[in-house]
Amino acid sequence: MTQKELPKAYDFHGTEERIYQWWDSQGYFQPTNDPNKPDFDPTKKPFVIAIPPPNVTGGLHLGHAMFVSIEDLMIRYHRMKGEPTLWIPGSDHAGIATQLQVEKALAQEGKTREDIGREAFIERTWSWKKKYGGMIQQQIRRLGASCDWTRERFTLDDGLSRAVREAFVTLYEKGLIYRGPRLVNWSPNLRTAVSDLEVEHSQEPGTLYYFKYPLADNPEEFLPVATTRPETILGDTAVAVHPDDPRYKKYVGRKALVPMLDREIPIIADEYVDREFGTGALKITPAHDPNDYDIAQRHNLDIINILNKDVTINENGGPYQGLDREECRKRLWADMKARGMVIKEEPYTLNVPRSQRGGEIIEPMISEQWFVKIDSIAKKAIDAVRDGDIRIVPDHFTKVYFNWMENIQDWCISRQLWWGHRIPVWYCDDCKGMTVQREDPAQCQHCGSTHIHQDDDVLDTWFSSGLWPFSTLGWPDETPDLKYFYPTSVLETGYDILFFWVARMIMDGLEFTDEAPFHTVYLHGLIRDEHGQKMSKTKGNVIDPLVVMDKLGTDALRFTLLVGSAPGNDMNLSEKKVEANRNFANKIWNAGRFVINAIANAPEKPEREPVWTPADEWLHARMREVVRNVNRLFESYQFGEAGRQIYDFFWSEFADWYIEIAKMQLRESGDRAFYTAWTLVRVLDKCLRMLSPFTPYVTEELWGHLKQAAQAKSELLCPDDPWAEALMIAQWPESKPEEGWEKEAVEKFANATMEHSRAFRTLKTELNIPANQAASGSIIATHEMLPVLEAQKDLIAYSSALKELEILTAVPDAEVYKQFHSSSIAATGSMIYLHTQEAVVDDKLREKLERELSEANSQIQRLENLLASDFANKAPAKVVENERTKLETYRQTAEKLKKQLK
Repeated sequence: MTQKELPKAYDFHGTEERIYQWWDSQGYFQPTNDPNKPDFDPTKKPFVIAIPPPNVTGGLHLGHAMFVSIEDLMIRYHRMKGEPTLWIPGSDHAGIATQLQVEKALAQEGKTREDIGREAFIERTWSWKKKYGGMIQQQIRRLGASCDWTRERFTLDDGLSRAVREAFVTLYEKGLIYRGPRLVNWSPNLRTAVSDLEVEHSQEPGTLYYFKYPLADNPEEFLPVATTRPETILGDTAVAVHPDDPRYKKYVGRKALVPMLDREIPIIADEYVDREFGTGALKITPAHDPNDYDIAQRHNLDIINILNKDVTINENGGPYQGLDREECRKRLWADMKARGMVIKEEPYTLNVPRSQRGGEIIEPMISEQWFVKIDSIAKKAIDAVRDGDIRIVPDHFTKVYFNWMENIQDWCISRQLWWGHRIPVWYCDDCKGMTVQREDPAQCQHCGSTHIHQDDDVLDTWFSSGLWPFSTLGWPDETPDLKYFYPTSVLETGYDILFFWVARMIMDGLEFTDEAPFHTVYLHGLIRDEHGQKMSKTKGNVIDPLVVMDKLGTDALRFTLLVGSAPGNDMNLSEKKVEANRNFANKIWNAGRFVINAIANAPEKPEREPVWTPADEWLHARMREVVRNVNRLFESYQFGEAGRQIYDFFWSEFADWYIEIAKMQLRESGDRAFYTAWTLVRVLDKCLRMLSPFTPYVTEELWGHLKQAAQAKSELLCPDDPWAEALMIAQWPESKPEEGWEKEAVEKFANATMEHSRAFRTLKTELNIPANQAASGSIIATHEMLPVLEAQKDLIAYSSALKELEILTAVPDAEVYKQFHSSSIAATGSMIYLHTQEAVVDDKLREKLERELSEANSQIQRLENLLASDFANKAPAKVVENERTKLETYRQTAEKLKKQLK
């Protein structure tokens, strides 16, 4: 396509897929220095990111759009800086989420996983993955993700499965993995333990139940106790009071009887008890409450589980065995009421733990599970951050990280699922011994029996994803990729999984490779709606990134997410913001069309050495400053601010100021036209290079046309940095030290052309004179500013749409100048006059000004009356001050309107 065929509007629909396929086919996404190729140079330091693996069956949401945009920004930036760059893509098998999908499909056939058996179920799940697993990858590609797709990994592929086996067995051999009964989050519907990440707490109305806990040595005497879950009374193993509570000191050491079961339990003293909650006496149910579990450990209490895996009451519930937990609550409370053990009930707000998948109430429950001893592993991870081997951005999350890591509990790694990495442990049916091996054994390692069976459980998904930075590169084998690309550079993800994923990767990296897996952790915030509310389907405020990209383009969405965010901060998003940045993409395109036309109309070469106009010098100086700022901001991970500065420079200074001035300079033809085109090409080129990581599609498309037009015209018009095959692999603009002329050039142009032009434009606006309507003006300048203003006289007149401009040091006729509209310029000490009698002023303006003055006077009268009344003495001082401020504002407005009416 020649520049003559460049369409007037940017068509993202016809551009994005074509550009992406071209990038991919040319191999631009692959690292330029590959350890598997003959020309490999091991001295070049790479920049590497391992993508947070999305769920294989997931669909694109704004969380994906955010992390893809930020990571692609970093990857493209470092690639353009000439660093060997690798972005490792992949997906997670997502044990629970994927298994749920397959179980739903089975339910529609009237079957369960148990009906078809484990082997058939796993086969069905792989079929599901094959059918739907590629969806998320294609959607991530739509965002412009420049991942090396030749290195794509999946957490259940052979290599990563081998890494999981190696990690488990290594930890087991070190004595860091054990099996035993512990309190876990139990999902009744999934019939499995789940991680804290999969539990969401919600504030819900409930009831606080008050009842009598009879004493064993005197059943007529009792302790008043309150609970929100009466059914758990059946699992009580103690009643606790605060050791300093005078109400209950006499009871400590005695025994109480569990209501309806008459089982004796001790009355203990523990400082955990809140004397202000309920009655100040606390029932202790260690098998079904995490805080009670901790108390039980301190006091060596019994732990009695009253629930089956489907959360019906088990044999420990006595006469209530077989009841659902909700039904048991009703039945038990009714029986206690009949026996005279109920004191009262009152409304109470509950903090209810619910499953992230399905919304069921999660049950804290004692269960036999596999755990990792975490203390020694966590210490290494704490030291890595404390010693500076790993930096967390933003820094305030470092304290949060330390707080969690220093109080970390042993990690429950087993899940009662069928889809996932099966635990590599085999049990002997004959000697009851246990075999733990990297490869599937044929016999028991203790007695040689072939009567062995594998543990039914699978590993927590986080166990495999914790190995992600190095398992994706071939670990445990010492592959060329692992040697060169590990440790990776930056880990970027949401702050909400700092503990569940980031901390695990740090621990695993140090434990298995003796190196921190990355040097920087960059945490982005959550995306909320335009009012700051969390997005949810229930509220109907969810923004679908696929719909937005279809409507407004990928560049607009990416730029909105990137410029609207700051490390660790939540951001509010609306479609209006994306629409505004769609307009920015169009602004870029239109500016490019202007520059390409300027190239076509400019001479092939100049006749003389350059003589720069003040506007040229100002633009070059500002461009150099922006490049320095953007590079500094990128290196400090302030990507949003970097994008904002490029945006402001491009839109406000390059497009709105210089391009308008360039139209005047291009009319002069000859050298002035050539050097104006030369300036336009160089500045647009640098802007496109810096915008490329933010808005890769529109910049790539436009840069190709710019390159073609400049090369066709003249080698002299080519930019400072050489053209490349594609913008995405072009050289990133390097910072140049500030030179003495820069500050002076900026100040001269800003104080002369910009300040005075803005003032004339403001006067026109106040008088309702169209901005492009010619008028005459005068500037009364100080002696110091006179030569500067004289040098830029034509620029000021052109930028202000003045047909005539005179620059004086004094008013020649004070009486005549009184009739002109005037304004002072604080920055320069100048006074400007707009000769309004030469301009056509709309007759309706007077009516408009008179209406506004009447309204202002009305408000002045109202506020004066108000402030003269008792209101000034009775109302809060802040409210009175606000009304006084309003009055002063209206008075100023009225004076201004009176002046305009004259």
